[in-house]
Amino acid sequence: MLHPDLEIGVVFPQIERAGDADAVRRIGAAAEDLGFDHLHAYDHVLGVEHDGRDPELWGSYDEDDPFHDPFVLFGYLAGRTERLKFCSAVLVLPQRQTALVARQAADVAILSEGRFRMGVGVGWNWVEYEALGQDFHTRGKRLDEQIETLRALWSDKTVDLDGRFDTIPRAGTPPRPAAAPEIWIGGFGDAAFRRCARAGDGFLFGGPLRTVVDGLERLRTLAEEHDRSVGHGPDEIGAESMLLSKKGPDDVAAKMRAWADAGGTRASVVTMGLGLDSTDAHVDYVSSVAEAIRKG
Repeated sequence: MLHPDLEIGVVFPQIERAGDADAVRRIGAAAEDLGFDHLHAYDHVLGVEHDGRDPELWGSYDEDDPFHDPFVLFGYLAGRTERLKFCSAVLVLPQRQTALVARQAADVAILSEGRFRMGVGVGWNWVEYEALGQDFHTRGKRLDEQIETLRALWSDKTVDLDGRFDTIPRAGTPPRPAAAPEIWIGGFGDAAFRRCARAGDGFLFGGPLRTVVDGLERLRTLAEEHDRSVGHGPDEIGAESMLLSKKGPDDVAAKMRAWADAGGTRASVVTMGLGLDSTDAHVDYVSSVAEAIRKG
């Protein structure tokens, strides 16, 4: 473990190294060998042109940004690693079929021997929802129902559900994982914080650290309304920050310390957007971050 108070991971640099099988193997191996606890992968099924859309698309990814499917990526790396854990950050769950996600997630959890948690969110790309046959406008309410349905499918032999969004007539998804994967919530708005306080195992934060710390305080307040708390305990809500710095590895390590002092429980290193133009450069950067964290 790199830090006494944080589990620390690496975000796979999807849009800069996706499509390169050697990069997947090497970055996964480096994360494990360097002592990182987990690997994140972002999620988009489709790359979408932004021009001429009504309503406009505000997200940062377009038709030129490549992504691997997180379940396939993690299933592959689970067989090539022994200790490294995996987390989607985040899976755009409401645009996917709930029962199919239950099967895919259960298989990753089984094949990795429990090294998988699932970060979920509502996303921003209405074109992607349309292409996948789902309603963009009800995505928040659908996500709430999906979280309950997934947990039932992972724990119960069969589920008999006639919900607003899914119907499961006395069916299950064997084999089920030994333990249900944790479900972490990602997002930036109050709805995401409320969802996590009510039903999440943890929250995945993005953005500047100052904003993230403010969000953590908001999450604490909302958690108290549900008689819950944020912390490291098995019944507490976890809090992870995705840390990006253009000031170098020492600044990343300093942000890790500040996040731990604020009460964060996990953190991850982002290498995208730093001008790293090769797999070697990404591996060297996370190696330098690991060294900076160990120096304290």
